Amino acid sequence: MSPVTVFFRTLLKSSAIFIGTAAIFLHPSLEWNGRAVERTTVGAQQSAGEAAIDGLIVALKDSDAGVRRQAARALAQLNSTRAVPALAAAVKDAEPDLRATIVSALGQIGDQRAAPALRDALKDQSDTVRARAADALGELGDHESVDALIAAVKDKNADVRRHAIDALAQIGDARALDALTQALKDEDATIRRHAAAAIAEVSGGSGPHPHPHPHPHPHPAPRAPHSVPVR
Repeated sequence: MSPVTVFFRTLLKSSAIFIGTAAIFLHPSLEWNGRAVERTTVGAQQSAGEAAIDGLIVALKDSDAGVRRQAARALAQLNSTRAVPALAAAVKDAEPDLRATIVSALGQIGDQRAAPALRDALKDQSDTVRARAADALGELGDHESVDALIAAVKDKNADVRRHAIDALAQIGDARALDALTQALKDEDATIRRHAAAAIAEVSGGSGPHPHPHPHPHPHPAPRAPHSVPVR
């Protein structure tokens, strides 16, 4: 468990206990029984949690890039769908490393509202951002992004091409087959191998693959940074 997650869980618990206890003392009509205390504590946890999320969303505009980056990571770890619009807007941040972190966070949260911002990120100046945007769109299983990913299969950077191919394999849309077949002629042998595997993945079923949810687990562990150079 990361230090950020431990911090926020501790904050939520301590806030909930304080608010719940104060509410009972200030309102003697409340019964001292497990059910009343439980209701008060749950409500306090929800309020504290919402306040913490709001604080992290505000921190996305902090003057320090490191704070903005850590706030994006925390929102991803907390799986905050409420933060998706703010994260999507922050994809235009001036710092390439931060843009890459935010793109990964949007993919990790897995909310379809992030798709337009991620498609725009496929045209980012940073190779890292473009590669992570392809990853995120694959995780979303966004069929509306197939054309943008097909274009990314011809990206100047080999890592971006590979991630775009892998994303198309995840989405499993037959419209990608022509582009994947052309990728079998790529000058990079790694790209050719991934293209062959993607063709098998896309052709293995009848039509697009179902994507009930981009993550098999509700709170996936954060991914390790990609080894794509930042330009």
